[in-house]
Amino acid sequence: MADVPDLTTAVARTLQALRADRGWSLDQLAARSGVSKGVLVALEQGRSNPNLATLARIGDAFGVPVTLLVDVGGEPTVRISSPDASRVLWRGPSGGTGTIIGATDPPWAVELWRWEAMPGEEFGGDAHAPATREMVWVEAGRLTLTVAGERHTVDPGQCARFPASRPHRYSNEGGEPVRFIMVVVIPPTQALHPGGLNSGIHAGEPVTGRDG
Repeated sequence: MADVPDLTTAVARTLQALRADRGWSLDQLAARSGVSKGVLVALEQGRSNPNLATLARIGDAFGVPVTLLVDVGGEPTVRISSPDASRVLWRGPSGGTGTIIGATDPPWAVELWRWEAMPGEEFGGDAHAPATREMVWVEAGRLTLTVAGERHTVDPGQCARFPASRPHRYSNEGGEPVRFIMVVVIPPTQALHPGGLNSGIHAGEPVTGRDG
C-alpha cells in the first residue's frame, strides 16, 4: 500500500487536474460533492488525508472511481496489479477493513472491493450519485444490508445488488467476521445532469438477491 504522504500528494494532484479539466471552481465542486470548500482546499494543498466517505463523494461528483483519486503513478494500457497495489481505505473500530483492489476507467467505471466486517461493525449510510450500482457477494458470515430503511440478510454464497443512489448501510450483526466482495458501478458525469439519465429512473428498482 502507498505511504500516506504519497497518497495525500496523489489526491492533491488528481483533484486539481480533474477540477481544471471540468472548469469547476472550488465552490462548484463543493456544491456537487457535498464536501466543504475548506476540506477541498486542504486536499488540493496536500494538507489533509481524506477518509473513504470524502473520497466517495468527490469520486461521485467527477464520475470517476476512488482508485483514480489515489493513483500514485501512471499505468500502462494493460494493467496487471501486484498484491501490494490494493489500498485499505476503511478501518472498523474492531479491526475490520475495506480494501479497494482495483477499478476500470470511466465512463461507467467499476470498482472492486474486498471487505471484512467484525461483529458489531457497520459502515455506509450515504446515497451515492444517481444511477450508481452496488453488488456484493458474501464469502463467509452473515451480512445485514439495509437499503432505504429495509433490512436484508445475505448469507455465504449469496449475491445482492441494488441501486446505490438510495441510502444504504452494511453491518455485521452476528458473532463471526463477515467477508465479502463488493462491486461498485459509477455512472458517467453526464448521466447526473439535465440531458443525461433521469435522476429518478431507478427509484422503483428493488433490491435483488440470488445464490452465488
